[in-house]
Amino acid sequence: MKEYYTITEVADLLGKSKETLRRWDRNGKLPAMREPMSNYRVYRKEQLSIFEELSFLFSSSDTHNFTKPKHDYSVLELFAGAGGLAIGLEKAGLKCVALNEIDHWAAETLRINRPKWRIIEDDIKNVNFTRYAGKVDVVTGGFPCQAFSYAGKKLGFDDARGTLFYEFARAVNETKPLICVGENVRGLLNHDDGRTIEGMKSILDEIGYKPLDPRILKAIFYRVPQKRERLILIGIRKDIDIGFEFPRPHKKIYNLSDALKAGELFPTDVPQSEGSAYPKRKKEILDLVPPGGYWRDLPLDLQKEYMQKSFYLGGGKTGMARRMSWDEPSLTLTCSPAQKQTERCHPDETRPFTVREYARIQTFPDEWQFAGSVSNQYKQIGNAVPVNLGRELGYSLVKFLNEVYKEYGMKDKVANFDQMELEF
Repeated sequence: MKEYYTITEVADLLGKSKETLRRWDRNGKLPAMREPMSNYRVYRKEQLSIFEELSFLFSSSDTHNFTKPKHDYSVLELFAGAGGLAIGLEKAGLKCVALNEIDHWAAETLRINRPKWRIIEDDIKNVNFTRYAGKVDVVTGGFPCQAFSYAGKKLGFDDARGTLFYEFARAVNETKPLICVGENVRGLLNHDDGRTIEGMKSILDEIGYKPLDPRILKAIFYRVPQKRERLILIGIRKDIDIGFEFPRPHKKIYNLSDALKAGELFPTDVPQSEGSAYPKRKKEILDLVPPGGYWRDLPLDLQKEYMQKSFYLGGGKTGMARRMSWDEPSLTLTCSPAQKQTERCHPDETRPFTVREYARIQTFPDEWQFAGSVSNQYKQIGNAVPVNLGRELGYSLVKFLNEVYKEYGMKDKVANFDQMELEF
């Protein structure tokens, strides 16, 4: 049983920076101590009991979210991307009836890997979803975050026209699923001082859905070796009086070694694949950065050369000249592993992660292939919902639907998914 947690581990658990924890140490809010064997500054497990979100650390057994579907449950996915959420839901036992995606190469990725899936490659604004009315249990969508214009205190459905959340809500309104799931970046929670998320909730309420308070899911708690966070917004159809339980976090946190080497997450080391490279001078500088380090670990003259004007500005800029460490989860992946602001350098070799390494960190199966150029593949993977996070969320959806079907005596909406495919 783990009794001590390092400052890095606690920062990951709480979603705080190490600087914040050091400040808490200085002012006595969360004082650190010296670990008896290593003399590193650590926290006793008991100290973390003051944080409600870490209560799972004190349970007697690890989390087990698995729930077996008792019926065939169907999903319509919007803004499907390269399929991270869709694969996760599939692994949880849900069946994708159709997936909408505007990006050609992401849609091609879906077609290559799942030829039987109904892929609607089009702008969502052009798609009429009424054909799925009464035929899907769940509608999901990772809609982009856009501000609304406010005519009054409560935002109405029509007020959101022109935004992609409006299209998400329109698809929900046209299909009337039992539950809808919106996902986005954490920043949506405070976007426009919180008015955007409140507007979204009011729209769901108007079209007949009870919106739950949004929840931030930290991927590291759901078998994902990456410090990624997703905001989940759930809407339950108002004629359904069944609660929804978010997936419980796992105790074990996986690191970069678990992602790229054979172990619990993957049976083999990461396959070889293509990847981008650094220019000569950039590589010479990054050669000097240790695992887990960043630009401040460089000699002063190289700090100034690499950072240029940014050297004299405030802020830590911890993503710049950043080399990953084997014994920590990866930082959140971006659309490019070589962007200067969000460097993602391999722990041992001075290069960006390859495509398959990127995919492993997002917990995509090794057999899942990506279409398009290398840069396009990076973009698809970087934008995806981690597969394992999608699976854990899928278990919660299955549990909810099992209870709904039992309570309301519902029959399978779509008895034969292959036959439904032939209708198009």
